[in-house]
Amino acid sequence: MFDTIYKKSKDYSNGTEGGIVSVTGFQGTQIRILIPTVYVSAPVCLGAGVKWVSAQGEGFPSPVWRTSLDEFLFSINIQDPPIYRKITLMFFSTQMISSRFRFLFRFQIIIILILILATATTQTLSSPDDSASLTKSVCKSTPYPDVCFDTLKLAISVNISVDFDNILLQALKVATSEAVKLLSLLSNTDGTNIIEKKKGTMQDCNELHQITIASLNKSITRITATSSSKTLKVADVSAFLAAAVTNKNTCLEGLDSASGPLKPLLVDTITATYKLVSNCLSLLSDALGSVGNTPVTNDGGGDDDDNTITVASDGSGNFTTITDAINFAPNNSVDRVIIYIKQGFYEENIEIPFYKPNIVLLGEGSDRTIISGNRSMGDGWTTFRSATVAVSGEGFLARDIGFYNTAGPEKQQAVALRINADLAAVYRCTIYGFQDTLYVHSFRQFYRECDIYGTIDYIFGNAAAVFQDCNIISRKPLPGQYTVISAQSRDSPDQETGFSFQNCSILATEDLHNSATVKSYLGRPWRIYSRTVFIESYIGDLIDPQGWINWSGDEGLDTLYYGEYANVGPGSNVDERVTWPGYHVMDYYEASNFTVSEFITGQEWLDSTSFPYDDGV
Repeated sequence: MFDTIYKKSKDYSNGTEGGIVSVTGFQGTQIRILIPTVYVSAPVCLGAGVKWVSAQGEGFPSPVWRTSLDEFLFSINIQDPPIYRKITLMFFSTQMISSRFRFLFRFQIIIILILILATATTQTLSSPDDSASLTKSVCKSTPYPDVCFDTLKLAISVNISVDFDNILLQALKVATSEAVKLLSLLSNTDGTNIIEKKKGTMQDCNELHQITIASLNKSITRITATSSSKTLKVADVSAFLAAAVTNKNTCLEGLDSASGPLKPLLVDTITATYKLVSNCLSLLSDALGSVGNTPVTNDGGGDDDDNTITVASDGSGNFTTITDAINFAPNNSVDRVIIYIKQGFYEENIEIPFYKPNIVLLGEGSDRTIISGNRSMGDGWTTFRSATVAVSGEGFLARDIGFYNTAGPEKQQAVALRINADLAAVYRCTIYGFQDTLYVHSFRQFYRECDIYGTIDYIFGNAAAVFQDCNIISRKPLPGQYTVISAQSRDSPDQETGFSFQNCSILATEDLHNSATVKSYLGRPWRIYSRTVFIESYIGDLIDPQGWINWSGDEGLDTLYYGEYANVGPGSNVDERVTWPGYHVMDYYEASNFTVSEFITGQEWLDSTSFPYDDGV
């Protein structure tokens, strides 16, 4: 990711025995620390914007770190006497892990010490005690260390090379095995052992868990794939695993209202299985520093006239319904399949399953080609299943279409468009509803020049999503309610997810604008690590001076990340904004972490869509 040629270096080879070692430098500087047999202890102080640090005693040839800022400071505390002959250190932020997420201007760094007694070429463990010690060290930083230890203790043995690839692969294989067992349990549910209160509960769980298994298998494939750079496909695997954890949350939300004799066992099994997945994501985050940004592998194929299917309600196309066209589209296509939808009003609920990748919905204008439905939670559906258009197929594209849910505000959650598909992009579309209009569920997504209407939490979910040049339009809610644009649901610091609104316009419908009693907010934290930023956007006077609102008491106010940078308009003044620890008036460097290339690796896949996008701040 950093292409700067190294300009200078500093060596410390005098056998320093104690005290503080500090180095200052500039972007691209290589720092080499040559201190034989030392013990490096906390605290570690790193200047703003540090990407990652790795250091080894005994003299090592590779750079210790690289940084994205113009100037940085590095300081470590060297203590004597030495304890081990060779020490490998990995430093990473407690808040942000990936090089794409250097969000905080000041980092507090924690240290993982992996103590390895080895030769220069092969690092092996000499005893079962060493194996157990290493396993505990690796698992210490995971959310479920005991589960992690049980997963890895049999794999890390005297004869196994200590390598993060091997550790992560073992964790993924165990998680996959348990996930397959869970799928069998899910398949054996019926209307007698699980009694649904909301329609679609078990369908949601089954579908989402199948996507999880596919994501785990793809993660293993990515990690074991060889390349000239020999780096992990971190961006892909991180997106896959974060989506898997989100799948678990969505399933449990639906099951919360269900009953039946199988429910306790099912909930316990889901919880136990996904602890393994969460640990995999945490282990991946620990290894992020040793890898750079790598291209995503899905180019979306090419457009081909032979792959175009026409839908027309008047019978002049191949099909009269969009559902029939999707059913006709080939499964697992590596090329894009264009479904051209002529002008018309299509009243149907559409699902694009995960085994239908690279589907393109192409309309004749967002006010001319309209897909409409009215499912809602008020009518007994789960939020996930209420969507008028639901997309799980990777590489999904939509252009010039209106997605509507007309259930109305009294029906509560009612989704117009739900996307839980990786590398999805939506261009020049209208997404129209009231509460929970756009379910930005998971994976990596991009929205450009869209009009999005709603009342409460109308852009919500746990994807990594960038919105550019969109009109975000709040509507008048029911009496006594306020409007909230976003409800992002990141629930772990290991998840590289969040919402970035860049060069958007935050507006109100006329009836809301004329209402003096309704307050409006930019967002609230659905889960405790919620992350949302507004960058270089126009914020209208509908937004309350405090900007943001809490979800429940103080929950998440110190762990969320809400940011604003260089916005304009009467609602953009930050003088009276909330004073939560997690709220930030960002600088340029922080804002640059939420761009297309940094946040969703968009430079690697959006070019193939032909949709315009802006990179950088």
